[in-house]
Amino acid sequence: MAHRKTSNPRNHKAAGDQKPAPKPEPNQPFRFRDAVKALGPGLITGASDDDPSGIGTYSQAGAQLGYGIGWTMLLTFPLMAAIQEISARVGRVTGHGISGNVSRHYPAWLLNAVVALLFIANTINIAADLGAMADATKLLIGGPGIVYVMVFGVTSVVAQIFLDYRRYVSVLKWLTLSLFAYVAALAFANISWGEALAGVFIPRLSWSADYFTTIVAIFGTTISPYLFFWQASQEAEDQRVDVRKQPLIEKHYGAQREFHRIRADTVMGMAFSNLIALAIMVTAAATLHVAGKTDIQTSAEAAEALRPIAGQFAEVVFALGIVGTGLLAIPVLAGAAAYAVGEGRQWPVGLARKPKEAVAFYAVLALSGAIGIGLNFTPINPISALYWSAVINGVLAVPVMVLLMIMSRRRDVMGRYIISGALYWLGWLSTAAMLLSVLAMGAGFFV
Repeated sequence: MAHRKTSNPRNHKAAGDQKPAPKPEPNQPFRFRDAVKALGPGLITGASDDDPSGIGTYSQAGAQLGYGIGWTMLLTFPLMAAIQEISARVGRVTGHGISGNVSRHYPAWLLNAVVALLFIANTINIAADLGAMADATKLLIGGPGIVYVMVFGVTSVVAQIFLDYRRYVSVLKWLTLSLFAYVAALAFANISWGEALAGVFIPRLSWSADYFTTIVAIFGTTISPYLFFWQASQEAEDQRVDVRKQPLIEKHYGAQREFHRIRADTVMGMAFSNLIALAIMVTAAATLHVAGKTDIQTSAEAAEALRPIAGQFAEVVFALGIVGTGLLAIPVLAGAAAYAVGEGRQWPVGLARKPKEAVAFYAVLALSGAIGIGLNFTPINPISALYWSAVINGVLAVPVMVLLMIMSRRRDVMGRYIISGALYWLGWLSTAAMLLSVLAMGAGFFV
């Protein structure tokens, strides 16, 4: 039986609170602060996609394949935007995240398998990101890396548990600015803009195992299951926090306005994510690839390799970006795991709840973070761990996307707001592209 949120102020609100929020004045001047406030789960989700392990993948792609790999960002943009918008709509319409809806409409074994794989993949990813952040900090100031792992890991978990929800979301939004470090890094590279633009708009295919392995890695990094879970759960969370909102399946008024907001938020977040990824690829292509350094495996190696080519300041900018994006991504990874487990068990969940109101939810979040920290104390190779995390994510992404697409068409889940039209078919195209990516990855084992 679903948990009753008796502490939710919506259950006690007066009739006057049922009125919709007043519309802004028609000629109200544009204010940057208001525009930032309007952005939410989509922006944070998109920015967290460029986590330290993702930066490593994009750096490796640019270093190995040069400018010719930029087209992947143009291809993945509509696909990831579509699947993320569908995830967000499911959360906003139903008031539950993906795991919460699976628990209500599908067998328990399926839910348990999906949640277990997500928890494992996210925890390994946290470990790899913490290791990358520690390596980047060592490049900047020296010192023992394991201490930085502890500091970053504990800080991220404690902030999620004890910071006020609205303040915490505000902090995450500001952390997205750290990604502009990679735009700044472009200034230190001698870029052939003609080749870079050609690489974006004219695919240059190479029929080799290394080429397709890189394509698979890019797809796996760009379209990741934890992003689906996080954005859906955050839409449901925002609806729980705001007393003026209810699940759209219960309160139909203002649905189109909400869908327009979700689309604008998601498109901007995914565009931001892919532009930053493209900037990383172009920087690596203009520096590392041109210099013949094609064996980059981590984001920290990419930062260090920039020093003799583009100067120490370029290395510093790149390394600072790794730390900033890690501080943004780790809460999303741990939070997505906690939401998936908690919603699947129908526990009280949500970062807006006090710790004593959602003990089990926060315990899962802390456990994921703690294991991620602990893995850095083991002899496990972080590159191998990241590889297997990508494998698990790839295997998990396809069934989750299929489930999501089927749920989005079920009237007992979505009511009158089933997904249709171009968005629906883009969602299936994204699912097919991810399936092909996983099949290519599987074929790589036998080549």
